Amino acid sequence: MIEQLTAALDEIGADYRQDGPRAAVVTLPGQRKLAIACGLVIEDHALRVEAFVARRPEEDREAVWAELLRRNGKLYAVSFATDENEDIHLVGRLPHASIDADELDRVLGQVLVAADESFNVILELGFKTSIEAEWAWRLARGESTRNLEAFEHLRPRD
Repeated sequence: MIEQLTAALDEIGADYRQDGPRAAVVTLPGQRKLAIACGLVIEDHALRVEAFVARRPEEDREAVWAELLRRNGKLYAVSFATDENEDIHLVGRLPHASIDADELDRVLGQVLVAADESFNVILELGFKTSIEAEWAWRLARGESTRNLEAFEHLRPRD
């Protein structure tokens, strides 16, 4: 089964590494979330898809969960979920018959889009106070604010 998985990943030109006899980790290149690691694990009855999206929100968790639940209804083959630490992941299971290049390309594309499009929303809702503090700290010290550009509207005003 791993041979079928790696052949399909090779066919679509995925950036991946085999991770044991039953798994592969694909690196997806995002824009907001720069790299998304997506695990593909061959289980007895399905292919498990897992991708870490963000750590547990520090604040306004209910707004983050509500946003992710709204997004779940539009996703293909994966859904947002939390782990025991309340970190945010995309998870899904596909039948073994789905392990072909076209289906993997579609599912990995969905993981990429879902993780990348939701990332800044999760950060703004769940880490707004930290982002504002980071702005203030960097500005006070003359540090680069390049990686905060998406949150320009949270920049402290004089």
